[in-house]
Amino acid sequence: MASQEIEALTGALARLPGLGPRSARRAVLHLVKKREGALVPLLAALQAVEERLATCSICGNVDTTDPCAICVDPRRDARALCVVEEVADLWALDRSRLFPGRFHVLGGRLSALEGVRPEDLAIDQLVRRVEAGGVDEVVLAMNATLEGQTTAHYIAERLERFPIRLTQLAHGLPVGGELDYLDEGTLAQALRARRPVA
Repeated sequence: MASQEIEALTGALARLPGLGPRSARRAVLHLVKKREGALVPLLAALQAVEERLATCSICGNVDTTDPCAICVDPRRDARALCVVEEVADLWALDRSRLFPGRFHVLGGRLSALEGVRPEDLAIDQLVRRVEAGGVDEVVLAMNATLEGQTTAHYIAERLERFPIRLTQLAHGLPVGGELDYLDEGTLAQALRARRPVA
């Protein structure tokens, strides 16, 4: 039996995505065993983030500064704006280092079943950013789900009056994917988006 505090820590870790009760117990045992090398630095890092955590007032990213590091980076192309559903999507795209522009986080996607309406997302803020000028292209990087595509369609309608290039991420066959293992939706999208052989 562990103490009440250790059980509370295990329970808190078990609520994190990707960790269940067994993984949380292993993590806690590691932290306890490696107290100086793991627990103390983790506590310091958590404390620092908790004290400085901020949501960027421009794009909706989560950082320790407002505006975030991406929005103030002069090397970023301010004319290109990539719209994503969640901060995790922004981080994934930014990690790839393939998009040189800036981002806009919606904070979710439209969903009638979940009661998420346009006014629940940062769509009006996006329209204001485009309306302010200086944006030449908006990339809609929504997830390839029905809700994601509905959100992309709604945003496209809201932005059609602006003289910008509106693009969307391509969907279809993953690199290294075998046709036999792909679902019908992925195959259908790949067929619709086919292009000439160079």
